[in-house]
Amino acid sequence: MDRTFTLDEARAMLPAIIEEAGELVAARADLAEIAFTREQGEASPLGGLAELKGLEARIEEIISGWHEQGLQVKGIAPVLLDFPSTLDGHRVCLCWIEGERELGWYHRDELGFAGRRPI
Repeated sequence: MDRTFTLDEARAMLPAIIEEAGELVAARADLAEIAFTREQGEASPLGGLAELKGLEARIEEIISGWHEQGLQVKGIAPVLLDFPSTLDGHRVCLCWIEGERELGWYHRDELGFAGRRPI
């Protein structure tokens, strides 16, 4: 069964999610730089294949952790997460995107990001 979150539950989780998202963003940038320099046949000061694989593993670990908590990962560039919820008797997703400091948006399940509204 899919987990649903109250607004208070989702907001209580947000500080940890913001911290993990920061780690993911840094890993994502390093991964892109290492991959690019490897494609150019150059060495990256950030490392080589081992570091690239380590960054991929860390990103997957963060994403898997969010899935295990019941979050829906909609994207990683930018990080976009949905918390399944219910609002006024309707199934919705509380929606958070990288860079936001609080959870202040929702959208109907079937509308996605384009249907975002303030809570």
